[in-house]
Amino acid sequence: MDIRDLQIFLAVANEGSITRAAEKLEYVQSSISIRIQQLESELKTVLLHRNRQGIRLTTSGEALKSYAEKIIFLTQEAERVVSDNSIPRGRLRIGSLETTAAIRLPFILADYHKSYPEVDLTLKTGTTEELVQSVLKYELDGAFVAAPVDHAELEIIEVGAEELVLISRGQIGSIDGPDKLRNLTLLVFRVGCSYRRKLEDWLHLEGIIPAKLMEFGTLEGILGCIYAGLGVSLLPRSVIERAIVRYNLQYHEISDKFLRTPTLFIRRKDSYKTAAVSEFINISRKRFSIDESGRPIS
Repeated sequence: MDIRDLQIFLAVANEGSITRAAEKLEYVQSSISIRIQQLESELKTVLLHRNRQGIRLTTSGEALKSYAEKIIFLTQEAERVVSDNSIPRGRLRIGSLETTAAIRLPFILADYHKSYPEVDLTLKTGTTEELVQSVLKYELDGAFVAAPVDHAELEIIEVGAEELVLISRGQIGSIDGPDKLRNLTLLVFRVGCSYRRKLEDWLHLEGIIPAKLMEFGTLEGILGCIYAGLGVSLLPRSVIERAIVRYNLQYHEISDKFLRTPTLFIRRKDSYKTAAVSEFINISRKRFSIDESGRPIS
């Protein structure tokens, strides 16, 4: 098997479409189809079921996909290990929660780029569950997620902690307990978000069923709707400290320690920790321990 054939097959499997895979790889669609057919002929098995809606992996295709992910990762890692001379350089793929990307990450990236300009860093945002899966599938070198995370194949490093607070528009009165949320619309990220799960678990423990949940894909969408008076949300306090400049918002502290959550950096245990990754973790830890003015966070 040729490594390029495996890369093409994996692109088709991940995209669920030969057309989209061809666009992503900048290949002619017919060329992708021929390479897949040649791979099937070489392996003497059918890898894809083709239909009008796209493609679906066969049992053999699912098995090959798992090995292809590992083979491609190990090939890329071998290149990194051989060329790694303790000076951070090369590609670094980082994942992050929306809130971390909006509030914490800009300063981490600025510090990192200033110190290590030879690193080609890319960023992907998502929920904790999405980012965990991306790291496990070798699609990311590491990611910022919210606790709790527990997986035997992951190295889990606590880099900081977030105090979760309820955020509302200024006209809404004090929210001094979960009972006040009973008749309010709760604005949350999509399923898989740790903050959403924290809020739902907290209300469940208190025996409260919210009037309505509205799901959003971005932090800006949630903040804009809070500003419009649509509802309230549970978010890190660091978010309101930035958003209060732009929006007429207020936050309500919650004494329950259950709603204080560590921010974790996760990576695969079996992956080589390059100098680029090690220094990114070091800078992240330092940045999580100070505020925007450079003062230590207690």
